Amino acid sequence: MQYRQLVKGGDNLSILGYGCMRFPSKNGRINEELTDEQMWYAFEKGVNYFDTAYPYHGGKSEVMLGKFIKKHDIRNKVFIANKMPTFLIKKPEQFETFFNTQLERLDTDYIDYYLMHALGSLAGWEKLKALGALEFIEEKKKAGKIRYIGFSFHGKGEEFKKIIDDYNWDFCQIQYNYLDETNQAGTAGLEYAYEKGVGVVVMEPLRGGNLASKAPTKVKEKIEHFEPKRSPAFWALRWIFNHKEVSVVLSGMNNLDHIKDNIYCAKNTSPNSMTEEELHLISDIKEVYKELMKVSCTGCNYCMPCPFNVDIPGIFSDYNSNSFFGGMMPKAFYIQKLLGMGTAKSGADLCVACGKCMTHCPQGIQIPTQLKEADKALGKKYLVYPIKLGMKLFSKKKKVKIKSSKKTEEKTEEQTKE
Repeated sequence: MQYRQLVKGGDNLSILGYGCMRFPSKNGRINEELTDEQMWYAFEKGVNYFDTAYPYHGGKSEVMLGKFIKKHDIRNKVFIANKMPTFLIKKPEQFETFFNTQLERLDTDYIDYYLMHALGSLAGWEKLKALGALEFIEEKKKAGKIRYIGFSFHGKGEEFKKIIDDYNWDFCQIQYNYLDETNQAGTAGLEYAYEKGVGVVVMEPLRGGNLASKAPTKVKEKIEHFEPKRSPAFWALRWIFNHKEVSVVLSGMNNLDHIKDNIYCAKNTSPNSMTEEELHLISDIKEVYKELMKVSCTGCNYCMPCPFNVDIPGIFSDYNSNSFFGGMMPKAFYIQKLLGMGTAKSGADLCVACGKCMTHCPQGIQIPTQLKEADKALGKKYLVYPIKLGMKLFSKKKKVKIKSSKKTEEKTEEQTKE
């Protein structure tokens, strides 16, 4: 494993960080046994930076990370990154309440790297300051409860620079990958933070998996014909590790093979080590994605829950998958949502364009508009109508069986009485 310093003269952090947002799940809950095995494997291979947040897995991510660290007695060997849920702060006293809850969940006395979560504008940061954010930060740092302070960012590039300049930050966290060079903070923001001496952690390096296992056929074909043969995820991560301005890259790892691949990449990529041929490969891949991607959704779930039960990330995933791969599967998955097959309806037709989701979307997606487009592409009538008809027939048969069963029971009761 290679290590870099996020803060000058500070800790030596693994350049591959463990993102605790997408742990493997079972029956809607974190699969604790499998998660522990995967995190332990990563730790033994040198990963020492673990990133979580208050809302991840409904609050259970912090608990899982705390259990893992305590079970293996490695608190002095790992670095915890956690975030203040700024979007939930309404009163000054809530800073303390949320922070204490996080310490309790993690079963720790301090947090190494603490971030103001999902800042999107200087105005938003000013509101937090008015509520006492600076006093909270300074008090906790002085008390040793927080070692380094930073912020994660989802917003426009010019706003990112304003926030960087407004406080003496130790580090920041930005979305960055080869498709986001000009999106959000982008390359300009990455270089600006570096020049200012603010460390940079990268999130969404694979864009929610779109640059890895979900890579379209055209991308995979380009990669398969390139030597040396590596995975799509390898090339996406290698491109980021290649930047000297980046200290840690977070990966939401929940598959052992993916963890091994990510670690191999982290061990074998130094700053400015990519060849001209490799960089040319990335350029070719970027062109393919630009042609195919319909919606720049990363599946972060900040837009959820929808008050009308629209499965926004799921629909956009189906929409992009339909563009990347084609075939029947993306449409079939969407129709399940549309018709509520096996669960409550969650299709795009339920959207009333209330706009609530857009206020939380880090990507600035015009969600209601894109949902309509997704519905057009995926909810094909020639597929929906036959399934609807089949569901009606099945429902009728089920009712007939229930009625028949009731009559049989009534007859049996009468016979018993006689």
